[in-house]
Amino acid sequence: MTLSVGVLMDPIGAIKIAKDTSFAMLLEAQRRGHALHYFEQGDLALRDGAPWGRIAPLAVREDPQHWHTLGQAQWRDLRELDVVLMRKDPPVDAQFIYDTMVLEAAEHGGVNVINRPRSLRDCNEKLFALTFPQCIAPTLVSRDAGELRRFAAEHGEVVLKPLDGMGGRGIFRVKAGDSNLNSMLETLLGGDAHGAGRQLTIAQKYIPEITAGDKRILVIDGEPVPYALARIPQGNEFRGNLAAGGRGVGVPLSDRDRWIVAQVAPELRRRGLVFVGLDVIGDYLTEINVTSPTCVRELDAQFGINIAGQLFDVIEQHVIGNRTA
Repeated sequence: MTLSVGVLMDPIGAIKIAKDTSFAMLLEAQRRGHALHYFEQGDLALRDGAPWGRIAPLAVREDPQHWHTLGQAQWRDLRELDVVLMRKDPPVDAQFIYDTMVLEAAEHGGVNVINRPRSLRDCNEKLFALTFPQCIAPTLVSRDAGELRRFAAEHGEVVLKPLDGMGGRGIFRVKAGDSNLNSMLETLLGGDAHGAGRQLTIAQKYIPEITAGDKRILVIDGEPVPYALARIPQGNEFRGNLAAGGRGVGVPLSDRDRWIVAQVAPELRRRGLVFVGLDVIGDYLTEINVTSPTCVRELDAQFGINIAGQLFDVIEQHVIGNRTA
């Protein structure tokens, strides 16, 4: 079975192929004989309600100097594609939301969009984890600086972060009574540190087990990859994010990790979230990454597995199911 596979991603000429999960997906799709098509955020349009894209044929190769070749881009109806991989990195801003609306029109036309566009809109990567209170550490989401200060006083040490960040940007670790707390709240809330701000901010009780790593657990159609990438903070840095200098070490899933996946998986399936990254620190789920989860290449390299292959097994089954429905 040959599929037409489109990918919406950030500029492919700027990626680091040794770490890029989207690239791993493209290599696997091409290996299976599927035709690749590339477009970026500015290449989407609606014509009389029909989803269109300015699409270029794409070839990829495992070459750090010349990893891709693009053909001539042309405007085409997206419904000509079998699959679209939505791999645009955050922020999930207004333009990202509009893109999901175009892709939803494609989905209604029979295209398999991974992940489901409506769920990309609905499932904020920080807030979605709160759907599973049995899995999370004590957490407060508020615009009220006083409430956030009281939360910090209650728990002694907390992590503050924005709802729309990625790669560890804008994250603060702070103890109750720290002289910098008001400044942090002003930055995150976008207002007066003594009153209500303009932006919701999330506060979580600090989890000391971060020193052993912030584990990224990849979940494909509700089933976990058996290994996680523990992103371990380096030096005086408390953030484990690879973009913040964390070191990635592959580890087998623990019983608690598998329990967390089991709690979350039915809702992921219900929402059409086929490829997801759960972030787990110690015993606690901290985030559910649905936009463009990463760490495939690191885990593949450390354990000799093929995570993109597992994903495309599922995608091909979905396409067959849709064709026979």
